[in-house]
Amino acid sequence: MSQKTNMEKMLQGESYWANDPEILKARDKAYDICLEYNKTSTSENEKRTEIIKKLFKKTGNNFCLVPRINVDYGFNISIGDNFYSNYNLVILDEAEVNFGDNVFVGPNCSFYTACHPIDYEQRNACYEYSKKINVGNNVWLGGNVVVCPGVTIGDGSVVGAGSVVTRDIPPNVVAYGNPCKAKRQITEKDKINIEGVEMK
Repeated sequence: MSQKTNMEKMLQGESYWANDPEILKARDKAYDICLEYNKTSTSENEKRTEIIKKLFKKTGNNFCLVPRINVDYGFNISIGDNFYSNYNLVILDEAEVNFGDNVFVGPNCSFYTACHPIDYEQRNACYEYSKKINVGNNVWLGGNVVVCPGVTIGDGSVVGAGSVVTRDIPPNVVAYGNPCKAKRQITEKDKINIEGVEMK
């Protein structure tokens, strides 16, 4: 039985050596693609779509990522329909990062799957492991939110600006803080008055 490569170990959530040439090559490729994307103009929507489809594992319909974006690999990222991210999206996708449909991501948000050992000798030797992140459908994350490794954010929830999400957030709640915690359920009272507002 052949021994697993470090890339295979990374993709399977096992400990791996992060300075493996295959891993570094894949990371460099993603950096170059991000650089290409970040140089596009607002009139180049078709080109932007093509780049994201090339970079990400899976894309839904009708997505918009406002530059700048920075990812480690791209091939571990999946976005659903109607995905929107504002300026300066950062995704460290050593493990899978999955976004559902109708997800709004505010400016300067970061999603970190990468974990470094607590033991400094192992950390200095560039060993790592990772834990996947799942963001459900109809989720809104305010600006400057950090989502840590292994977190799941439930459908319909709102995460307040500046939150550091270190543990799972249940569906249909307003959550905020450092560490981020669910504060209350979302109810019909949260609907705003849209009478007379036209969609043109």
